[in-house]
Amino acid sequence: MTERKPPGVSFETWADRQIREAEERGEFNELPGFGKPLPGLDRPYDDEWWVKEKMRREQLSYLPPALALRKEAEDALAAVERARSERQVREILAGINEKIAAALRRPPPGPPLQLTPFDIEQVVTDWRARRPD
Repeated sequence: MTERKPPGVSFETWADRQIREAEERGEFNELPGFGKPLPGLDRPYDDEWWVKEKMRREQLSYLPPALALRKEAEDALAAVERARSERQVREILAGINEKIAAALRRPPPGPPLQLTPFDIEQVVTDWRARRPD
């Protein structure tokens, strides 16, 4: 559509003509999704549908900072279970404890954090007890 709207022609009429001529030339035939129903027509309208769709398509997620840190703490404990050495356990816990301590000093927005730093010695003791020797 490089052509400018001629004066005296209503915009709707001009735009409709441009679309009709493009359809006649077959310019829409090779577009992805051609001839398929629009996805989500059966769902209620959501103002942020495009944000949610982009996040789903790009496999992104968003959690408030406090919840993201809680999730990271859970992931750290799961990583401790897979750790191969005591040194690795201590490194994992030290890393997450630094983040928890920083969040406690300056609480993030959102829901309450409800976390305290891990007792590294206790977690290491528990990790050793679960290890098959």
